[in-house]
Amino acid sequence: MKTITGFVEGKIKDRLAAEGFNSAGITAAAVDSEFGSFLQTYLANGYQGTMDWMENRSRERRHPNALWPEAKSIVVAAMNYGPTVDPMTKLERSGHGNISVYASGTDYHDLLKKRLKAVARWMAEEWGEDVKVFVDTAPVMEKPLAARAGLGWQGKHTNLVSSEYGSWLFLGVILTTMVLRSDEPHSDQCGTCHRCLDICPTNAFPAPYQLDARKCISYLTIEHKGHIPVSFRKAMGNRIYGCDDCLAVCPWNKFAKASRVSAFHARAELQAPLLGELAALDDAGFRQIFRGSPVKRTGRDRFVRNVLIAIGNSGDPSLVPTCKGLLGDASPLVRAMAVWALSQLVDPQQFHNFRDTHLSGETDEHVRGEWQTHE
Repeated sequence: MKTITGFVEGKIKDRLAAEGFNSAGITAAAVDSEFGSFLQTYLANGYQGTMDWMENRSRERRHPNALWPEAKSIVVAAMNYGPTVDPMTKLERSGHGNISVYASGTDYHDLLKKRLKAVARWMAEEWGEDVKVFVDTAPVMEKPLAARAGLGWQGKHTNLVSSEYGSWLFLGVILTTMVLRSDEPHSDQCGTCHRCLDICPTNAFPAPYQLDARKCISYLTIEHKGHIPVSFRKAMGNRIYGCDDCLAVCPWNKFAKASRVSAFHARAELQAPLLGELAALDDAGFRQIFRGSPVKRTGRDRFVRNVLIAIGNSGDPSLVPTCKGLLGDASPLVRAMAVWALSQLVDPQQFHNFRDTHLSGETDEHVRGEWQTHE
């Protein structure tokens, strides 16, 4: 193992900039006792919901050396994915699906990892030290590490905020056996502002800097595999994959810039997709339209579940035939939300008539419960 000092850190950051990263910082691969305590409390409160992997590998998340004992330094790199338009304006288009900014373009995992690996290979060749690259593929706490490396601070919404790029940054990490000089951590600049907390449609923040994922629309539409509780459906509006509200209202976004990476710009077919067309997707159609997108990971059934909730919130009676057509879908997730959407779009007598036709043949207990709850 070599001790690296002096201008080397600058060379690494310059190389990252040449690969398209907007900022980078360095911190030691050391335990952060404050964050470890925070994570322990988070898990004890059950805020992780069904994301069991957070608890199963919490030791590695608290301490990078539990993931790789030989690591001495961590390089954190950030790439701006700032949108070209204010994402809050999409909430006004009730007949169209609202897909989170980060998922409207090309999947960032592959793009960031390819560029980080190029830098990591160069580091290994230049100094003969070992490196490992991670982009959301291991229990690495990118946001706390980024704050410790001086890239920004974790805001009250728990996401990283940059004084230069606002809330729109993808993060990647290089662990290395090199001993590098650490950057100074960035101080918290949120002050008395609480816009991100106030805007949350589901009140998912029990306190500043704390997020209860079980109430978060991003968690519900992306991570949650089951039926979405009735209490959150109206609040979802037309959000069919993720939620940008707490990010979009941050005042620091006045310094944000649209991403220079065209791959992160919203694809034409995902800028404002029609709900009726999305609900009609079968598995093959879903895979086709979301090829190369993070949305593909949810699978067709969960995605159409989300779309049907948006349809129920649309107030558009022309979408009733779409809902009726999905009452016989193979997926209970889809059938249940088709029932709920109908309950929102038709009058009680019409819903009662649909119930009489379909309830007797329904075998799934949850779907039957939807029919009986909303009659």
